[in-house]
Amino acid sequence: MSKRDNTLSTDQKALAINLDKFKYGAIVEIGAGQEVARRFFKVGAAAGTIAKTMSAYDMSISDEIYGPVDRYVSRARLMQMLEKEFEQVVSRLSSVRAKNTTFFAYAATVTARSFKQKNECHGWVGIRLQLHPGAPPSDIIMHVRMLDNDNAMQSDALGILGVNLIHGAFFNPTHPEWIVEGLADGLGSDRIEVDLIHFAGPYFEEVENRLMNLHLIRSWLTRAVVFNPNGEVVVPGELFYRKPVMVMRGSFKPVTRVNVDMMNAGQRQFCDLEAVDANQMVSLAEITMNSLISGDNVDNADFLARIDLLSSLGHMVMISDYVRYFRLRAYLRRYTQKPIGIVLSVRDFAGLFDEKYYEGLEGGMLEAFGKLFPDNTHVYTYPARLSGQEDIITLNTVKVPNNLRHLLTHLIENGKLVAIENYDPSCLHVDSSAVLAGIRRGRGNWESDVPEAVAERIVSRRLLGFDSE
Repeated sequence: MSKRDNTLSTDQKALAINLDKFKYGAIVEIGAGQEVARRFFKVGAAAGTIAKTMSAYDMSISDEIYGPVDRYVSRARLMQMLEKEFEQVVSRLSSVRAKNTTFFAYAATVTARSFKQKNECHGWVGIRLQLHPGAPPSDIIMHVRMLDNDNAMQSDALGILGVNLIHGAFFNPTHPEWIVEGLADGLGSDRIEVDLIHFAGPYFEEVENRLMNLHLIRSWLTRAVVFNPNGEVVVPGELFYRKPVMVMRGSFKPVTRVNVDMMNAGQRQFCDLEAVDANQMVSLAEITMNSLISGDNVDNADFLARIDLLSSLGHMVMISDYVRYFRLRAYLRRYTQKPIGIVLSVRDFAGLFDEKYYEGLEGGMLEAFGKLFPDNTHVYTYPARLSGQEDIITLNTVKVPNNLRHLLTHLIENGKLVAIENYDPSCLHVDSSAVLAGIRRGRGNWESDVPEAVAERIVSRRLLGFDSE
């Protein structure tokens, strides 16, 4: 089969598993009812699949079964549940079930829409399964956000998601990207967001989790994923919660001395704000999906190279599908009311003040800027020196169309656009396209235009087409 079968309904997936007498396990769900188990019971023949279902809602009982934990809706609790339930199923049933049985445990710990409050609706979902009889288990775990407005709909969505995960894990283990794509079957992007997925275990040793998380964006399961400096995916809600956030958007192909100075200079001024605690601030290098896609495809090697180079400098990295800045700001506002800073070069003003960039918005550019700057959000602008010119272009000298000059002045005078002042002028000559061209020719002058650690990694790992021409 060369492509995924996306025609199966949720009931058809559940029935296919129920009718396979060699797939057998436990389903335990905390929060939002027992919707996954209900799906299997509803279609019939569930006795062929389900050894046990359970909901340990009471915290004391949950602790008694799985052990203590700091937070009940957490990755730690999910892993406790998977370990306990899988071990129990295998130890109690392997001697009495058919020898070619593959055992599994599905678990979820979530907080859905509350009767009393409009809380953040999210949770951890996962499966531990054998992909061959008697084999060591493999795991797939996810962090999800439920987007429906009432508890019943959120529970229903979790039921569909759970069936999709169990079915995909058993029937498409050699195509992890199909498992990702199948999560949205019967749901769409307006009901469930999956902002982290992690494959582990002997059957998934070759899976590159960074690519699988990138595939979440391509499959419309989320609009952004975030990697820490170790290359591990982190939950945005946990990272950004009540913290000031500084973002620098770029292609970072490669990360240059200019990028480093932009971020450092922007951070210094951002931290001058009274409401910004430097010890709490989160800084991000952000890459948009449109800068990763060539034609209809993502160059995986190029993507991983950029992540590696930014990580080597200790940067958190966000990959997002937000082309317009105000949508990026709205995304961050889900999690924090602290100040947001965005760093960009005056080189980017050609697009920022291009009215065609805002076609499709009823209020055009005014609507976009209104949504970008409604509160404590500031854009820090870094100067530039164009190739062959001596003059430095700053926020105060940058040219915009005549009909927009007053808008630019308004944004500057009201502190929405802020000029970066303490920058390193020796960096301004660096042009990333010239650096990339130099990399492809091999070693050369470009090495002085990037941080030393970046140059060493490009050469030693032959990244970004090094010495390919």
